[in-house]
Amino acid sequence: MKLSDCRALITGASGGIGQALVERLVAEGARLLLVGRQLQPLQALAQRFPGQVEVLQADIAERSGREAVVTAAQRFGGLNCLINGAGVNRFSLLEQHDEQAIAELIGLNVTATLQLTHRLLPLLRQQGRALVINLGSTFGSIGYPGFAAYCASKFALRGFSEALRRELADTQVKVLYFAPRATRTTMNAANVVAMNDELNVAMDDPQSVAGQLVAAIKREQDESYLGWPEKLFVRINSLLPRVVDQALRKQLPIIQRFARSKH
Repeated sequence: MKLSDCRALITGASGGIGQALVERLVAEGARLLLVGRQLQPLQALAQRFPGQVEVLQADIAERSGREAVVTAAQRFGGLNCLINGAGVNRFSLLEQHDEQAIAELIGLNVTATLQLTHRLLPLLRQQGRALVINLGSTFGSIGYPGFAAYCASKFALRGFSEALRRELADTQVKVLYFAPRATRTTMNAANVVAMNDELNVAMDDPQSVAGQLVAAIKREQDESYLGWPEKLFVRINSLLPRVVDQALRKQLPIIQRFARSKH
């Protein structure tokens, strides 16, 4: 996609990757409609980029919020790009999870994302060419201890992306799945960062991730996985999962220690 022609709606724009993505897309001439529950960080972006960025405070997990998004998209003049970036993460052993927290995680990462895409597809199909970009994760391909609910949500998002891509294969709407590895954002609690440091797990800078996402949008690349050796582990896990089982079994005591720690 030529980014100077891009009219994109972005959820999760106030997060670390989201803000970096907004900066890069605006620099390429895109017009953006940013949606989120917290208005202040969105307004800060709109003030930085007047004329190119509009904002809407809405909770996409609520029907009224999704209806507000559709109305705003229509006023925006239509969309040719939907970037589903909203999401939450929880790091703890499953038995430590609160039931409501699990429901909220799945509700935002999966249910609301599917429902919003469903509502916006008619607008996207009105365009000559359009993209749906779903922000996944390496944990959408590798089940990792301490992230059972989050992995479940990202596995679901990857499956959704694959199925919808095939469903829309005879249309002008293309579906992309973009999977970063660990990234240094506020989504990761202090104990996650400390665990990654002890395990020598690399964490990418949000600006780097945003740059690679912009490149994937330009190329309209179906699937993108970031980082080495994470790309290799994704492939190995799909072909030889027992090898990954054994590697993670060795890390399990460290993961359990950090998952049980205060954060």
